[in-house]
Parts: sequence; C-alpha cells; structure tokens
Amino acid sequence: MSAPPRVLTVAGSDSGGGAGIQADLKTMLALGVHGMSVITAVTAQNSLGVQGAWELPVEAVRAQYRSVVDDIGVQAVKTGMLASAELVEAVAELIGATAAPAVVDPVGISKHGDSLLAASALDSVRTKLLPVATVATPNLDEVAQLTGVRVESEEHLRGAAAAVLAYGPKWVLIKGGHLSGDAVDLLTDGSEEYWLRAPRHDNRHTHGTGCTLASAIACGLAKEQSVPEAVAMAKEYVTGAIAAGFALGGGIGPVDHGWRFRAGT
Repeated sequence: MSAPPRVLTVAGSDSGGGAGIQADLKTMLALGVHGMSVITAVTAQNSLGVQGAWELPVEAVRAQYRSVVDDIGVQAVKTGMLASAELVEAVAELIGATAAPAVVDPVGISKHGDSLLAASALDSVRTKLLPVATVATPNLDEVAQLTGVRVESEEHLRGAAAAVLAYGPKWVLIKGGHLSGDAVDLLTDGSEEYWLRAPRHDNRHTHGTGCTLASAIACGLAKEQSVPEAVAMAKEYVTGAIAAGFALGGGIGPVDHGWRFRAGT
C-alpha cells in the first residue's frame, strides 16, 4: 500500500489541543495526508490563555527537521509559532533548501492576545522567512505587526496584500476574519486575485483557526492542487470547523477538526 502525501508542520505545542502542532496534525488526518512534526516550543495553554512558553534549542529543531526530511521526505511544509529570531532564521534556511511548497503562518499572538513571537524576530520573519514562502497567511493583527498597514475595511485588503508581497512570498492570503460582516479573505500573487467569502458563524469557539487553515492549505499543496485550489478547499474546511466549534474549559473552545466525520454519523 502506498503512503499518503506527507506534510510537515514546524510549530509550537498547544497543551490544550486546540491550536499549534495538535491542530495541525488533526487537520492533516482529517484531510487524508500523513502529518509529521517539528516542535519549536512547548506552551502551557488552555481555553483561557497561554500561561507559559518555552522554546526549544535551535539544534533540536534542526535535528527534528533533518530527521524527517532526509529519511521520509515531504510534499509540503507548514510553519507556525517560531518564537525567536534564531528559530525563524534556522527554519527559513531549512525550508529554503527543501524542494517542497511552504505555507508560512506568521504567528505573532494567540487567540487570547498572548505574544508568541519576540519583537526582535519580526525583522527575521520579513527578511528570511517570508521570502521562502509559497503562501503566507497573516491575519490582520499580523499584517499590522509586519508591515504597519492597518486594515479597517474590506477595501484595505488589497493594500495589505501588496505590503506583505513586497517581502517576497509567492502568494499571500490576507485573512479578513476580524472584520465585520462575512468572513472575507484575499488571495493574490500580485497579478491574479481571488476573493474568498463565507458566512460568519455566531460561535466564539474559534481557537486554532489560523493553524487549521494554514495546515489545510499545505495538505492541498501536498496533493498537487494549485495554490488557489488548495486555499479554496482549506477555506471550506475551516468554515465547517468553525461552525462546529465547541466549548471546552472556561474560555474560548477549539474549532472542530473532525466535523466532517461527525456530520456523517
């Protein structure tokens, strides 16, 4: 029996299971690929927030990456929480030497507003990581962090995309989920442009949305879908996961990565 497509996530661990490595691997299982992981940081995290975070040494991250890529191989790579400039630069170097598409989720803060990226690492994200990205997937807060562009309406999304593309990713998906009205995202490479719309679900349990979307895009790319096809598939999947998000603990619960399995029962 042949192995399914292989996707590698390079991200932090969420002990509550809603975001990070845990969300990435659940998404990969749900979308029919073999998920593998490089853990960059360990967090103490639950539905109320992040109580602590400890990054791994660069040599541990590099060893995990080489162990997987050199033996098993990958069809796509996805990055999430990278924490420090040293980790950002090491991961960018590794991705740049890997012949596979890379989805970069430039994680800056958690759903609860906790910082997950040192301020000193922002320049490394701009100059090292974004240039090796096949697709970058910043939300509006991350756009502001990286470019200084503040998006207050749908009309500002095009300018935000141009500001991120200036740093070198092939494509950028500006996630407009923080705006009012429908959930509108803009995907562009500077010439082609795709607007993705979905109804906004009245559900506060959205922890892990960004990780899930980026991982789903990586799954599509690993299956040899085009970037627009992979993003459209990922948008549909994450919209369903948000609609099915459930309460967990005393705060913001996670999206439901297994919503399709439960919908069929």
